[in-house]
Amino acid sequence: MTLAQWLSRIESMHPTEIELGLERVREVYQRMNFALPGLVITVAGTNGKGSVCALLEAIALQAGYRVATYTSPHLIHFNERARWLGEAASDEELVAAFEAVEQARGEVSLTYFEFSTLAILWLFAHHEPDLTILEVGLGGRLDAVNIVDADCSIVTCVDIDHVSFLGSDRETIGWEKAHVFRPGRPAICADPVPPAALIDYAAQIGADLRLFGRDFNYAGDRQQWSFAGRAQRRNSLAYPALRGANQLLNASAALAAFEALRDTMPITAQAVRTGLATVSLPGRCQMLPGRPQVILDVAHNPHAAAHLAANLDNMGFFPFTYGVFGVMADKDIDKVIDAMGDRIDHWLVVDLPTPRAASAESVAAKLRARGFGDEGDRTVRTVANARLALAQARESANEADRIVVFGSFYTVADTL
Repeated sequence: MTLAQWLSRIESMHPTEIELGLERVREVYQRMNFALPGLVITVAGTNGKGSVCALLEAIALQAGYRVATYTSPHLIHFNERARWLGEAASDEELVAAFEAVEQARGEVSLTYFEFSTLAILWLFAHHEPDLTILEVGLGGRLDAVNIVDADCSIVTCVDIDHVSFLGSDRETIGWEKAHVFRPGRPAICADPVPPAALIDYAAQIGADLRLFGRDFNYAGDRQQWSFAGRAQRRNSLAYPALRGANQLLNASAALAAFEALRDTMPITAQAVRTGLATVSLPGRCQMLPGRPQVILDVAHNPHAAAHLAANLDNMGFFPFTYGVFGVMADKDIDKVIDAMGDRIDHWLVVDLPTPRAASAESVAAKLRARGFGDEGDRTVRTVANARLALAQARESANEADRIVVFGSFYTVADTL
């Protein structure tokens, strides 16, 4: 089968899209009988996981290490999820990996995420990396990625998301995410106000917990910034190539992980500098060339929307802002809209190609209830898809205006 055929098959293989739990995936993992050589860093958190993974990868590659990186979801092609030495895996490699999982699983039913996670881990093991970076898909405790015992684990931040799976408060969610920590191993938490449940769990299992503000920190001015860890300082650093006010926090988490692993994986100052300068991650405060200014951001929950709003505030004055917005139905849509406040003057709300999405009309109704109408300086309209909405926004906007595409990976992917 082709890669497309495999992906179609594993999408329909399991009765539900998400079924948290490690029993089934661990059973198949044990049958496949492979292990990841080298070091493993697992990255969990409500937001910022993709940025931290990209920073870890860029710096480690510049240091000369063989790096494998697993992230999800993808924007355009599934292959983006499996990166080896900074490049996406080929169709042929992924097909071989899927065949290996299929041969081992027997009667065990796996979700799309579980099947693809095992395939990519198997693929990475055959590359024999020095460092494997694994992004958690959802939560931590019961996510398929957690079958791997990481040498260092990172929780970027803890906020409310995926309530039906993880709970409705930060303490419960923090406890779920803390389960990526391992006894006696470095456990990085970059949340400035970490939930007590996360701290308690780390203490309970004897993890080497390193907290932002206590064990590592950063300081900066307009020109440069510096990192301070327990026993290591990195001064006069250029700002990361990733845009956004929260990227120093993400970069600090990455540097705290490398500090914790410095005895087995030393990283030179030059590797840090070059890695920060060359890191890239599509769809995170990404600016498209040309006018009007177009900003792409996958911000899909209130916490991420608040960061996007802060980044928009730092961009200077624009007469009008157009928002191309599509979102999943299980998100707190009202709080996402509230986080953006009055920063968007003209909303173009779109349908997305997945049954999990909120309908454009239902989202538009929320905006109409907030005073947006069909005409004037505060408008809302529904559009069939994000690509068409971006085209309409470009037609309506002047060169001095800006367009923000956000709300979901699907929304950004369609425009890209």
